[in-house]
Amino acid sequence: MNAMKPMTIAEKLTSTAWAAAALQSLKQELDELHAGGSLIIPQEPGGWWHQYVCPTHHAELLFDPAERDAHAFACPHGCRIEGDAYRGAWLVFKHQSMARYALQAAAIYAGTKEPAYADLAKQILVSYAAQFPQYPVHPDAQPWMLKGRAFHQALTEAIWATTLLRAYVLLQDEGVSVNHGEQQAIDTFLVMLEASMTQYRHILIHERNNPTSNYTAWLNAALCCVYAVRGQKDRLVELIEDEGGWRHHLSIGVHPDQLEYEGSTYYHVFVLRAYLISAEMAERFGIDLYHAAGEQGQSLEGMFDVLVGLADDQGVLPALHDGPLERLPFAREIAEIMEIGLTKYGKAEYAPILGEAHRQMEQGQRLRNSLEALVYGTGDNRLDERMPARSSLLLADSGFVVGRTAGSGLSFLADFGPHGGSHGHYDKLHVSLYHPGGAIMPDMGMVPYGSPLRKQWFAHTASHNTVSVGGRSQTEHEGRCRRFAASDHTAYVWLQSDQAYEGGLLERHLLLTDEWMLDWFEVQLSDEQTIDWWMHSLTPPEAVNARCNGCGDTSLGFKEDGYSMLKLLGRYELEHGIAAAVASSPSSDSQHAMASAGAPAVFTCRYMLDTAVEGVLHQSALIFTGDALYKVQTPGTSNDPSQALQAVLHRTHGRNGRFIHIYKLGEAAGVSWQGVSEGTAAKPKLIIGTSHTEAVCQLDPAEGLRVTWREQR
Repeated sequence: MNAMKPMTIAEKLTSTAWAAAALQSLKQELDELHAGGSLIIPQEPGGWWHQYVCPTHHAELLFDPAERDAHAFACPHGCRIEGDAYRGAWLVFKHQSMARYALQAAAIYAGTKEPAYADLAKQILVSYAAQFPQYPVHPDAQPWMLKGRAFHQALTEAIWATTLLRAYVLLQDEGVSVNHGEQQAIDTFLVMLEASMTQYRHILIHERNNPTSNYTAWLNAALCCVYAVRGQKDRLVELIEDEGGWRHHLSIGVHPDQLEYEGSTYYHVFVLRAYLISAEMAERFGIDLYHAAGEQGQSLEGMFDVLVGLADDQGVLPALHDGPLERLPFAREIAEIMEIGLTKYGKAEYAPILGEAHRQMEQGQRLRNSLEALVYGTGDNRLDERMPARSSLLLADSGFVVGRTAGSGLSFLADFGPHGGSHGHYDKLHVSLYHPGGAIMPDMGMVPYGSPLRKQWFAHTASHNTVSVGGRSQTEHEGRCRRFAASDHTAYVWLQSDQAYEGGLLERHLLLTDEWMLDWFEVQLSDEQTIDWWMHSLTPPEAVNARCNGCGDTSLGFKEDGYSMLKLLGRYELEHGIAAAVASSPSSDSQHAMASAGAPAVFTCRYMLDTAVEGVLHQSALIFTGDALYKVQTPGTSNDPSQALQAVLHRTHGRNGRFIHIYKLGEAAGVSWQGVSEGTAAKPKLIIGTSHTEAVCQLDPAEGLRVTWREQR
């Protein structure tokens, strides 16, 4: 089955309500840059963009495309930074933006037929083609990198080159020609680009035995662009079917559940975009890769569909493993792939994800006003709608599970699967919690790799909503899903890990109902250690029935891993004298108890939400003898780590830990506990009550969580 012929930009101007306004906006932007003298390509090669990060605030530095040149770089908090690494990173952004402006100029010409824009696109293309042979193989690249010429990395070079060559084929389609000298420069560039991309494919696939690398997808995409420009169908077909080629990479680089093998939404989008560029070039020869499949059913459409399953109600994609929470270049990538997805597959559920990408790009407005829309989009899909109702989702191969019910505003996403290679985090049994307005307790994402916080904090266990033991991060390992059961009214998952800590067993039970969510975490260790249960939120917790008192010690008793990033803000003490014995600091293990012997106490806090559906989320926790609860200051999100957040730390000490937390929108749930006497065979019971029903919850070693429902009298 061949894909439909793409709609031209001229056709979009007469068949859509948005294309004309988008074209005029892009035309105005380009005119202003041209008038300001900004559209001049730098002579120096670029470096590594991940180093474009403030060493003090760890936020990405600001980039202004209107700057023709820059040697000092601004942080969002006012820092001015200089240095070769920052200069090299700035040059990456500048070169990439110039390639984008070549495509933008070609698109404007396609819509207006004004020769000045074709000339501008050609000028950028030919200037880069002439300059490329002057670059040596980059002498400043780090040893682990596949070295490029125009950039430290061949990967960056491939991405940049595909943008330039997409501009070139768009000009070709519009009948724009180049003269003999210009063609010679372009031909030389293509020869050198083909040689380097082919060489690095060989190194990755055969010498490093790593064909699954996301690099491979981009090297393939760059070569597909070269072959399309030259009209070399046979070479492109050979590349598609080669070892490490398009079809093979789809089979090994994407799990059968359709998620990219590193378990990162960021790298999933990254690889999908490369696949789509290859498919675009193949389509020029009448080859349809949009409906092709991998060896275990992997497909481009499936890769789109899994994003629908993972997105929140607003269309925001979660920051699983490495990847930013929100970033303009990433939003553009999402917009590009979703425009293509809507065009090729016509599924309305893609539109909210596209709308969210445009909201990020247009500073809060879901306007289809982008280059991505003009070049790749069709139709008049509404971008202001929320995601449709979706059921729970288990990605058994990738190790993620999403819990949803028809009647609840809450949903969750949990991580139990493979580590994720170099882009994985030490985060098994992490859970993110969502409400109708978006995430309230998410994975906080990842800073640019040039920031030391990548290793000091964001990859560590303590930065995630899971359990750490002895102040150490988990080992690199894979957990398992013991049970998954979902219906219209409940979603239950039993997750387990026995490799996070030597001699330790971690088990998490998550039950979502129409009214509340239960999070029951059990820990068993071979020796006594401090066990920390973490919950990180975007909104600070407000204690309902407790005071948060200061501690004499502001540390948490550990200096390992991410703990050095933390500051103890206070200890929660329940009101009415329920917890009389509390340790003076969290490093004291003798009697940091919030509950007296016998029945556990119930600690309740709330989070104020920015949503019209429900204004508050209540969290209720059972506090057993030996437990303590603390308020902890942590770095902020990966967008701006300097804007500190507050986490709830639930701590105990011993060989066993039990952490039971219940979440409910609106009023807090009623919670009680029925323990058992020593020596009895009976199991303790957790009772969760609302105005309508009461749930009696017990753990069974074979079945997991067992729930008995009864109507409230």
